[in-house]
Amino acid sequence: QVKLEESGGGLVLPGGSLSLSCAASGFALRYYAVGWFRQAPGKEREGISCIDSFDGQPYYQPSVKGRFTISRDNAQNTVYLQMDSLKPEDTAVYYCATDRLPLCLNYTRGMNHWGKGTLVTVSS
Repeated sequence: QVKLEESGGGLVLPGGSLSLSCAASGFALRYYAVGWFRQAPGKEREGISCIDSFDGQPYYQPSVKGRFTISRDNAQNTVYLQMDSLKPEDTAVYYCATDRLPLCLNYTRGMNHWGKGTLVTVSS
């Protein structure tokens, strides 16, 4: 059974940092690209970052580029999203997902296998 589980969300001050984790079970994440998505209140879900499988090539949307860093630890079967310089507009439920394909082609269109999400709130 393919399962993804996000963790690491919480409340943080503007300008602060959080690190999200996406742990996989039931399959070896190393072979697949993994994307991070978010859905803010009243808005559609958007893809913000993705990482290819074998070479770990990262991709970022302009809204997070330079502030967020995606990485993977294949030994831990986990993908991470380090979020720095957080802004109130980053407040959202964050999801990780995979199509069980090796590359992040068109990842912003969505993926097939999703975690349940973790809430990030950026507020003073």
